Amino acid sequence: DKEKLEIRKLDVPPSPEAVWDMIKYARNVIEEFRRAKHYKYILYHPFIAFLDFFTPPTELLEICELSLDKMGAVFEDSNVYMLHMMYQAMGVCLYMQDWEGALRYGQKIIKPYSKHYPSYSLNVASMWLKLGRLYMALENRTAGVKALKRAIAIMEVAHGKDHPYISEIKQELEDH
Repeated sequence: DKEKLEIRKLDVPPSPEAVWDMIKYARNVIEEFRRAKHYKYILYHPFIAFLDFFTPPTELLEICELSLDKMGAVFEDSNVYMLHMMYQAMGVCLYMQDWEGALRYGQKIIKPYSKHYPSYSLNVASMWLKLGRLYMALENRTAGVKALKRAIAIMEVAHGKDHPYISEIKQELEDH
């Protein structure tokens, strides 16, 4: 738990109250993000009537980035609250087809995930799979192959060597 709630090493450590305030902030911003992801805006236009649409992805990404900046003053990147917002930011980047942005967040996430989760966690395998596909999309075959092989190694233990997911990923490797 101590590693999951790691505080940034500063010359003057934050007070326990400052840490607790940041935890409350993190919980609130995570809830705000969840609501924003599903919130429908209603817009009235005299010629079109009512239009409803979801929060634009750029606004969702801005929520993530602003909260990461604020939390980063107190929390290490390996802190679960930071990881949660990085994961959300990665998802928004993927949705917007911003492969470089998604890769940047994924690269920050993978090491703490590997530390926090068990050795053969499907959460870690899923992150390696995403990273592998991003590397491949960005034409970094060497890194892509390495990441996909790491995903396969975990999935072979978790699912068994004959699982269709594994065959699918191996086919991706052959196709590239």
